[in-house]
Amino acid sequence: MLTSVQMARFVAHGSLRIDAVVPAEMNALAVDVLRKGIPAAPYGAPVNEAFEEGSFARQLLGLPEIAGAVYSLVGPEPAVDHHAVHIRRAREGTAQNLHGDAIIDVRPDAFDVQLMYYPQEVTLDMGGTLSVPGSHLRRTNETDTGRYQNLRGQSRLTCPAGTVVFLHHGIWHGGRRNDSVIDRYMFKIRLNPTVRQLRLWNTDDLYDPAVAAELGRQFPWYEHATGRLEVYNRVRLWQALVGDDSYDPDYWVTRVTNRPTRVVAQRSLNPHARRPTAMGEPA
Repeated sequence: MLTSVQMARFVAHGSLRIDAVVPAEMNALAVDVLRKGIPAAPYGAPVNEAFEEGSFARQLLGLPEIAGAVYSLVGPEPAVDHHAVHIRRAREGTAQNLHGDAIIDVRPDAFDVQLMYYPQEVTLDMGGTLSVPGSHLRRTNETDTGRYQNLRGQSRLTCPAGTVVFLHHGIWHGGRRNDSVIDRYMFKIRLNPTVRQLRLWNTDDLYDPAVAAELGRQFPWYEHATGRLEVYNRVRLWQALVGDDSYDPDYWVTRVTNRPTRVVAQRSLNPHARRPTAMGEPA
């Protein structure tokens, strides 16, 4: 299971990376399996229906660290939105536009997770997936960001074989151009929660100061003013995930949602106005 600090880091960054979590023997088989393709599954199918018992995908999802991360992020028995094998061909000469995978998705308190598995070592010239940390709550529609080429603080993936990255469905990302002589493979599964995403992880460190530090993190591409809205949005998401609207360490939310309901008795500024008696009749 993930810790609260890891969950807060995911809420802030929009991603979580676990290096070399898949055993070498599985990685050795993976490229052939992915080259042949993974059978399609209908939208919303439970994992045990989308992938056959003993299949490569079921083995991947069954690895303890991966299973624990999936449970922590989307809960038990998630549904498979879709899955795909992505191949960046050797020296293909093109790159994918920067985009978010959510289409008209305005959920403020729930999210899908995209599991991305890299069976090979990914070097810089192999065109690893580029992502923009902290972009997942900046609402865009799919390829609205496609005209942007580079953003300060972007992350271009390089990793050892067997690495798995979990992405919030809204993060801005794109596959880079593969300039190497090796085809690069990646297997993606998008998972939908079927339960409320409420304290699904190990909450022993829920009020660790490091949680607040993660939630308050800034990223280089943020604007000085508008970038603060990203912190506000992630605190609201965190409040939903922990079921505690009072959790607001730096008062980002409190300042802008302060709507007291107590009404003060009205007073007339007219010195000649009649005042009611105790019985409510004019004096």
